[in-house]
Amino acid sequence: MNSSTLLGITTFTYLFSALLYVAVVVFKAPKIGKIATIFTAFAWIIQTAGLLLRWSESYQMGIGHAPLTNMYESVVFFSWTLILLYLIIEVKFKTKVIGAFAVPFAVLAMAYASFSTDISKTINPLVPALQSNWLISHVVTCFVGYASFAVAAALGIMYLLKSGSKPDNNTTSDATTRLPSLIILDSIIHSTMVFGFIWLTAGIITGAVWANSAWGTYWSWDPKETWSLITWFFYAVTLHARYTRGWSGKPIALLAIFGFVSVLFTYYGVNFLLSGLHSYGSG
Repeated sequence: MNSSTLLGITTFTYLFSALLYVAVVVFKAPKIGKIATIFTAFAWIIQTAGLLLRWSESYQMGIGHAPLTNMYESVVFFSWTLILLYLIIEVKFKTKVIGAFAVPFAVLAMAYASFSTDISKTINPLVPALQSNWLISHVVTCFVGYASFAVAAALGIMYLLKSGSKPDNNTTSDATTRLPSLIILDSIIHSTMVFGFIWLTAGIITGAVWANSAWGTYWSWDPKETWSLITWFFYAVTLHARYTRGWSGKPIALLAIFGFVSVLFTYYGVNFLLSGLHSYGSG
């Protein structure tokens, strides 16, 4: 069994888990929620094994590098980080319905990694720019931030659905009553955005140090750097507005969603639509 097989199993297990979490919301079945958590944790363990095995495979090929160097590996790591953060939130806040909105992000990421023909799944030697001890620290810090913003966006969707429901007896309102209260959702959105902002800041700093080591300059206004800065300012302004203007509720929920759109463009769109020093990441 190789890493691709394990990661393929992960994809379908996450899909099954997402369906179970949706069933928790629709049918209000706590027992299904427990099963969903078990499958999600089990899939995360399999994914961890898949990442470690791919790392080992790179050494067997005489290449030897962490599985964080191309689009395929980064998408897999993004979903791994997202699920880890989600499971921590589930344990901390003792609510499983968030999984119906957060886990599908991991499913989409893994499905893209598994079935897309636009990206290479092979293990290749590192290009010179990636041959640095800063590789792991930069990628990990950035993707912890990205995953946090993904969870915040999922929570933002939940908030809008909850706030937009009406107290009647239709199916939609019945489902939304099972979501956490608006106060709790707003609090978790804020916490995940702050957490993600801290890690994105660390990612930009480690990237700048790495850039100076690789290219002799801390900042070159490369498209990836520019959009990372745009995304950073977006969340900085959002958090500043919350602290100074007292923004909360729907505005913050909407900004959490739009912020993740900026994250997606920074992470994915720049690699394929704009050429620059980071274009090697599209392979």
